Amino acid sequence: MKQILSKAAPTPVGPYSQAIVHGGVAYLSGQVALDPATGKLRGDSIEDQTEQVLANLREVLRAAGSDFDQVLRVGVYLTNMQDFPRFNEIYGRVLGAARPARSTVQVAALPLGARIEIDCVAAVAG
Repeated sequence: MKQILSKAAPTPVGPYSQAIVHGGVAYLSGQVALDPATGKLRGDSIEDQTEQVLANLREVLRAAGSDFDQVLRVGVYLTNMQDFPRFNEIYGRVLGAARPARSTVQVAALPLGARIEIDCVAAVAG
């Protein structure tokens, strides 16, 4: 097992790893829209927060030796399901042709008052 810690993504706010790689698979912890430079949530809109969450995930994926085209499964957690269409538009643009399996659920609340959290599982090359 290998613990992943990217300085280009937010430092974990609890006792967990950004990701663990084992057996050629990266298991990424959920990311919220923390700006790694400030440690604060980026923006109030679902658009701003989705962009930041996906940027954070990309950095952790890269540190693990993967990228969005290697993602196998994604879990999306929204505090308001009415945000889904706007989230989904950005998600589709950022992931491009990648179409991993995905679940999306509405939750009562997320850490630090975030509107969205995303976790994923990805294959790791080599």
